[in-house]
Amino acid sequence: MATLAINDLTLLECPACDGVWVGATEFDRICAEHEAQAAVLNGKVPAPPSSRRRQIRYRPCVTCGKMMNRLNFGRISGIVIDICRGHGTFLDPGELHAIVSFITAGGLDRARQREKDDLEEERHRLALLKSQVESGTRLPEWQERAGLHDTLLNLRRLLKDE
Repeated sequence: MATLAINDLTLLECPACDGVWVGATEFDRICAEHEAQAAVLNGKVPAPPSSRRRQIRYRPCVTCGKMMNRLNFGRISGIVIDICRGHGTFLDPGELHAIVSFITAGGLDRARQREKDDLEEERHRLALLKSQVESGTRLPEWQERAGLHDTLLNLRRLLKDE
């Protein structure tokens, strides 16, 4: 891998595939700092991926050699990255630019809001289930078929034992 310097960011570029290794600290900086984002958008970045579909493959971490996890950056970006939590992220050509564009367009803020909304919805659903358990209300048939009836009966017993 060859060193790729973008302002004060130091990345590693694979000459064989034009992918980029970004250490964990550098990746956090890129996600959090406007200056680092501007450096990526204005600096030399590998070309965007070709239009042909790439084969999905798991990569080993550059640092520890363990297989990295693949995940959708920000849960909603559609940019699937290879990440080793402790060491860094491997990005295919064009993904670094796409991630920074997603962030600067407010993508992480939208992802956080969606996560808050999902948590609030789940909190509301659990409150409804709890009230059904405490009142002894019979569940709708679809919830019983889903196995929730037995779970709620067990919860009801636990609540009475408290």
